[in-house]
Parts: sequence; C-alpha cells; structure tokens
Amino acid sequence: MSDTLIRCPWSIKTQTETIYHDEEWGVPCRDDQKQFEFLVLESAQAGLSWSTILNKRAGYKKCYHNFKPEIVAEFTEQDVESLLQDPSIVRNRKKIEASINNARCFLEIVAKYGKFSKYIWDFVDGKPICNSWKEITELPAKTQLSDLIAKDLKQKGFKFLGSTTIYAHMQATGLVNDHLTSCFRYETIKNFK
Repeated sequence: MSDTLIRCPWSIKTQTETIYHDEEWGVPCRDDQKQFEFLVLESAQAGLSWSTILNKRAGYKKCYHNFKPEIVAEFTEQDVESLLQDPSIVRNRKKIEASINNARCFLEIVAKYGKFSKYIWDFVDGKPICNSWKEITELPAKTQLSDLIAKDLKQKGFKFLGSTTIYAHMQATGLVNDHLTSCFRYETIKNFK
C-alpha cells in the first residue's frame, strides 16, 4: 500500500478500513454467500461504526459458519444464547435473531429467483450505478432505490434492514460505485462488470 494513493477519507483511519476499501468496497459482488455476509454485517452495524464491525468480522465468520445462510437459517434458541455470550460478535439479541430470520428469507429468495444476486442486481438492471461524488459530504445515507429495496425485503420478511442499511449494502457489494472521483479506486471499480 502506497501512502501516495488518494483514497476516500473514511478509509484512512485504520489499516483494516484501508484494506477493506482498497480490496472490497464497491467491487460488484454476484456471489450469494458474500451477499449474505454483507447483509449480516451491515445489519449488525446499525448504531455502531463500520470499523467496529470490520474488527469483529472474523468472529462473525466463525460464529456464522463462513456466512452459509443454509446453516444460519437452522440456528436454534440455544444457538442464540450461545452467540449472546460470544464477545467476538455484537451481542445484541434483536440483531442476532434478525440475522437468523434473514437467512431464512434469503433462502426463500434463492428458491424463487435461483440466486439472491439475481434478485438484488435486477434492481439496477444488472449494472452498477456509477456516481460522481467529489466530496464525502455528497454521499447520501439512502436513496429512493434503497427505499424501494428495503421495502421489498421487508415485505419478504426481512428484519433490521432499513433503507440506510440497504444503501450501505449496495455500496459494499458494488451495486453503486460511491468512491469519490479523486479516489484511486473510482476508475478501477468503474471498469468492473
């Protein structure tokens, strides 16, 4: 990593955030397991900093069986109680229960559409939305599209996934390119398919 690279300002606070920004954030993701991972992590983030979640990501990966929705969907009340004792994740009952519920809803979407990725990418006609933000203050917390997706997911039974969480998910999984135009990743991400 070169210190001469210009990055989105949020990504330079910690090395973990920088690596995440440089390697993952905004890269178009069509892998269902990775989509589920980000749904779990973004939902867990509500009310917390993203750096907190990134620092607990390995814990989530272990506790959530590498983010396999078919395993998480089978979690029992005993599993919930065990997770509530594990400091490697955010120990919030509502968030944990929502993640299990959402795994079940996720699998229902997979059954209906073939892939969760197909379902979510259809909202952007299969192509990332490439924004042209110059300042971090221009980035929205949510959009009409994230409102629409969040509403649809809620109708499908998802919990703890409002419009702001969904917009963060869209940014993380590359449905939108919200790297600032001055960021070295902007053009690279723009050319991803």
